[in-house]
Amino acid sequence: MTPEFVIGFARQSIELTLMIALPMLGIGLIVGVVVSIIQAATQIQEMTLTFVPKIVSIFLALLFSFPWIMNKIVTFTRELFLNLPNYIN
Repeated sequence: MTPEFVIGFARQSIELTLMIALPMLGIGLIVGVVVSIIQAATQIQEMTLTFVPKIVSIFLALLFSFPWIMNKIVTFTRELFLNLPNYIN
């Protein structure tokens, strides 16, 4: 195993992790900004008002994007196991 391979493999793993996390992080960011704007406009500073919508929206984003996430993870794992003999040399 060469250092270039290890760096490339680590890069591919990090890219996959970020791509998988992107839908939930994006939805959480958008909902958080919208709730913050509503709180600033109405001057309601209730702490549960910030957490509950974000938790629900992130859960829904995970629910809808779960098949895509599983497809990405299974594809990555399948390629890893199929190419394992090539990686050892």
